[in-house]
Amino acid sequence: MSKIILTGDRPTGRLHIGHYVGSLRRRVELQNSGEYDKIYIMIADAQALTDNIENPEKVRQNVIEVALDYLAVGLDPAKSTLFIQSQISELTELTFYYMDLVTVSRLQRNPTVKSEIQLRNFEASIPVGFFTYPISQAADITFCKANVVPVGEDQLPMIEQTKEIVHKFNSVYAPDNPVLVEPKALVPEAEACKRLPGTDGKAKMSKSLGNCIYLADSADEVRTKIMSMYTDPLHLQVSDPGHLEGNTVFTYLDAFAREEHFARYCPDYANLDEMKEHYTKGGLGDVKVKKFLNHVIQEELEPIRNRRAAFGKDIPEIYNILKKGSEAAREVAAQTLAEVKHAMKIDYFEDMELIQAQSARYQG
Repeated sequence: MSKIILTGDRPTGRLHIGHYVGSLRRRVELQNSGEYDKIYIMIADAQALTDNIENPEKVRQNVIEVALDYLAVGLDPAKSTLFIQSQISELTELTFYYMDLVTVSRLQRNPTVKSEIQLRNFEASIPVGFFTYPISQAADITFCKANVVPVGEDQLPMIEQTKEIVHKFNSVYAPDNPVLVEPKALVPEAEACKRLPGTDGKAKMSKSLGNCIYLADSADEVRTKIMSMYTDPLHLQVSDPGHLEGNTVFTYLDAFAREEHFARYCPDYANLDEMKEHYTKGGLGDVKVKKFLNHVIQEELEPIRNRRAAFGKDIPEIYNILKKGSEAAREVAAQTLAEVKHAMKIDYFEDMELIQAQSARYQG
């Protein structure tokens, strides 16, 4: 069986380093590993509209921002198919058919849906499109028969829902020759990469909270944000013992710092464990740790910034890349949709056996 990946992001703003450590960096590794037959990267603009319907321009403008971030981190259109969700009309039709396989009560039990509804204060009036986006996501995953979906742990209930839809469809419509493929979630291995907190120490890095370091931020913007980062409120003096738990600076170091960084920027320590030990004993100030983190993050982001600026000089070509990717994705979606309709026995005009049988019935 072919190894196929599907993943993507909602274009509601520029991508930040939380996206980078949680998924983008891993996507590039998977893309370049040579282990996968096809990789589809989707800009989920249709999904973004489900809770931005009154501000479509926000979504429209951020499609190009997300595309630039993709290319800047190293996603290569020669190796990965970059496409825009709304340009694949077959996804809408697949979603419509899948809706018959899911109950309202099952959607209401989806933990991700419940938390997202609370986050957006949708308890009183939930847009139907937003409520049913797990079904839409199943269409996104199954159109290309993806069997690997890189996600954060908070998205695991969505993958489980897709598996249920696939199983139900195959059981009802194609028990002898399954049409759809069950996906497997691929979650970040490193604990620090599963969910990077905001610079203010909040559990989630969020554009609306203003606690993000964006991939497109200038060096000065990155430095300012790092130097104002939340650390340990009890670490008032350099001599005070510091705490690592909930300390955002050390969480970021867990995600980014490597031993070679210490040799270059902080030779007092051989590795992060030694720095942590000194910090918890007392005698290591937050400013020194933040300056070290700044060096580490700047080294990681500088080539991304430079590539983004270079790609930004030819925006028409970026749209051309997305157009070609969308056309390629739509061809695949059309084939899957044809198989789905055949299994459901609603491909009336292509079913010559049906036409001939009905003809014989009425002629006889």
